[in-house]
Amino acid sequence: MNSESAIEACAAEALARIFEEKRHMASAKILEILPEQDNARLRALARPGAARPVEEVVREAIDTIYNYRVRMDHPHFFGFIPSPASSVSWLGDLLTAGFNAHAGSWMQSSGPSAIEAGLIDWLAERVGMPSSAGGLFVSGGSMANLTGLIVARDQKLKPHERGRGIAYVSDQTHSSVAKGLGIIGFLPDQVRKVGSDGGFRIDMDKLAAAIREDRANGLIPFAVIASCGTTNTGSIDPLDAIADLARAEGIWMHVDGAYGASVSLSGSHRDLVCGLARADSLSWDAHKWLFQTYGCGMVLVRDNDHLVTSFSTRPEYLRDAVSLEEAPNFWDYGPELTRPARAMKLWLTLQVLGIDAIGAMIDHGIGLAETLEGALRARPDWQIVSPASLAITCFRYCPSALDDDQVDRLNDEIARAMIARNVAAPLTTRIDGRTVLRVCAISPEATAADMADIAGKLTLQAEASLRRMRGD
Repeated sequence: MNSESAIEACAAEALARIFEEKRHMASAKILEILPEQDNARLRALARPGAARPVEEVVREAIDTIYNYRVRMDHPHFFGFIPSPASSVSWLGDLLTAGFNAHAGSWMQSSGPSAIEAGLIDWLAERVGMPSSAGGLFVSGGSMANLTGLIVARDQKLKPHERGRGIAYVSDQTHSSVAKGLGIIGFLPDQVRKVGSDGGFRIDMDKLAAAIREDRANGLIPFAVIASCGTTNTGSIDPLDAIADLARAEGIWMHVDGAYGASVSLSGSHRDLVCGLARADSLSWDAHKWLFQTYGCGMVLVRDNDHLVTSFSTRPEYLRDAVSLEEAPNFWDYGPELTRPARAMKLWLTLQVLGIDAIGAMIDHGIGLAETLEGALRARPDWQIVSPASLAITCFRYCPSALDDDQVDRLNDEIARAMIARNVAAPLTTRIDGRTVLRVCAISPEATAADMADIAGKLTLQAEASLRRMRGD
């Protein structure tokens, strides 16, 4: 019933449908959540039974299941850090899945492993790391942070010292860092949260004071986690100052660059992230600002031997897969044994589009957020809470007649209404305890004219929501 030729025909139809949706993405619904009354039906659909025609099942997946999602590559989706994936990337996914190389060992995937090793070398060079640097591709920023933190623990703490180890984060650090520290055995009171300054960057005076106090109390500061492109505001911690302090104190410097490290490929703004060169380890997500499909992350370390120290094993059943140093087994560099050839889709994208185009796409996103900020500043009652930084800006409609709680409710309403009307999807976040609207504008399909138009529509919606709140 379901022959290889039938599956091949379905694959061609599915690709045609995907391309068709992409052509009309700007007019598609940005967000569609499964109605509560349909939840039970889809859960029941998950249960397998008798064989069904492949054509029927694929169409059900396309028309019903995948329809309920956020279209992250919609040019007006500005929530979270969207992933406007290049078509070249999901072509790479198709090749990766089709050839299904096991990218754990050189023996099983010497071609893709050579590309991964070469691409890691090039990425490390782009951020300014020395020739000793290395790394590997992982599923995303959470796994990259976890991997870097394991190496930090192993390099800076003896096993019997782990109970006294302290890691330092800011109040803007991504939640995956604290989660990762917990996974590798650190208790919540071993994660020291340091306040940020007016630019939402870690406060260096508070950081230095916390380290001094912990040492005085017999604790062992072992890692400071800097952010390069925070999720809330796109802020960049003072990387050079952190590196100076970390070196002086003998502390590991891990940088969460899942979002912002991509600016090292920018044509015009690379100097913003030059401090990445001094990191001991770095997380980086290609599925954020390098336009890749999920999940495509990287972890880089200043000394590749540190990865081997933490992760290399030599079980008997893998004896035939042992390789030379210049022909790496990537299962010796990270937590995964079985792993796909994640590097191939980024390699394909960079080869097809070229580095200049990728850099221009990053610069374009930075310009979009600056355009929106400027357009809002020109309109009354808009407060810029965090100026545009790495394509993120946060703002708040703040009429003088309302108190803070009323303004919070008003801004929540503005976001909901913009999404319901399918105009745009600026989601909300909380900054300094207040609700703000947040835009992360990294879609290459969005234009400066779009951003100016959205500023106008945001204002119209804000005025309408204010009238409704007042009962006018």
